[in-house]
Amino acid sequence: MSDLQKYIAKRKAQDSKFADKFDTGYKAFKIGVMLKMAREEAGLTQDQLAEKLNTKKSAISRIENHANDIKLSTLENFAQALGKKLHIEVA
Repeated sequence: MSDLQKYIAKRKAQDSKFADKFDTGYKAFKIGVMLKMAREEAGLTQDQLAEKLNTKKSAISRIENHANDIKLSTLENFAQALGKKLHIEVA
């Protein structure tokens, strides 16, 4: 376990509010990273994807960097523009 992982585990154990906010923020971060990776794997720039979605590059950047409150329809459109399908799982 890295020093960062130890610190996070310690903080989460000591502070439930930190734990809740960390976990929520981390999930949003992961979604943004997955979307960016999918775009890059499709060989598209943010500008090119924005054109396919009839939006601006800044909107794509916002989705990739701040995906904490993204609509399901936006995710579906994003995936479709990349030639991919969106799969959602409730676990």
